[in-house]
Amino acid sequence: MTEINMQDLTVKNISFTTFTLNGYHDLKEWRPILTIPYLLMFIFSSTSNSFLIFLIISQRALHSPMFVLIGLMAAGDLCSSIFIVPNMLLNFLFDWKQISRVGCLIQMFCVHLTGTFQSTLLLWMSLDRFFAICKPLSYHTYMQMPNFLKFVIVPVIRNIIMVATMVSWAGKLQFCLKNEINHCFCSHMSVVQLACGDISINSILGLLTLFFISAADFVLITVSYVIIFSVVIKSGRSHSKALNTCVTHIFVVTGSLVFALLASLSYRTRNNFSPNSQIFLGTMYVLFPGCFNPIIYGLRTKEIREQLLKFINLGKVLPQY
Repeated sequence: MTEINMQDLTVKNISFTTFTLNGYHDLKEWRPILTIPYLLMFIFSSTSNSFLIFLIISQRALHSPMFVLIGLMAAGDLCSSIFIVPNMLLNFLFDWKQISRVGCLIQMFCVHLTGTFQSTLLLWMSLDRFFAICKPLSYHTYMQMPNFLKFVIVPVIRNIIMVATMVSWAGKLQFCLKNEINHCFCSHMSVVQLACGDISINSILGLLTLFFISAADFVLITVSYVIIFSVVIKSGRSHSKALNTCVTHIFVVTGSLVFALLASLSYRTRNNFSPNSQIFLGTMYVLFPGCFNPIIYGLRTKEIREQLLKFINLGKVLPQY
């Protein structure tokens, strides 16, 4: 039973210790069909990101800061899908919906933390391009590990503190009325809205996390690329490659930010989003980057494409036994 008298439970100070992940429940017997698209996305994301990581590690020509960052992004995308998709598939196929409160909070922390590193990694990439194009003579000095860590450590600490604070406040809530999460995984607002107390602080913390991480990174990325554009144009050099890189990064971070804003605000404002639309936005926010980043930062990157062809050709010339 999920609907219980709220007053009785409040008096007894009882709170649910397990949740039911009930995403897409309106589809009823059609839910198992969702296994097909989500499984295909998971397979593509896992294989492409795993191979991209392997390629960057195994090819010495790709051991430069930019490609290391691309490898880290692939690792983040791989982790994001692993955190939610296997559990979703078991839910769709075998109706395994239960998740403990602790497990839910752990999943929430992992999903949101890896999500914040998407925009932060793009910020680091823009920093790499800024030094490479605007300060080419000092590039290797700035990008040496001790110096680069100075730029890395602050966003990392920011992400961990803000996500940990958001999740810890969610963990303090009492869930005495309902334990059915209308989602396929434990996202922050899908869990918080089930609480039987005041959730205004939790809602504010969620928005602050979104704006101080994703939105702030977006602003810094845009500013850095505006500076890059102006430097390249003033120099009179060919700027097609720089323009292509900058526009690609801006499109990716804009897409991620739009998904994040829509998924977050759909729980906080009156809108015409159906529950299934909210779930779709939430899952695509996690899975969409993992499917398209290997193409955008893998196949479309000349150096990675050359090393991929070299790796394939090497496999063809190896002796067969």
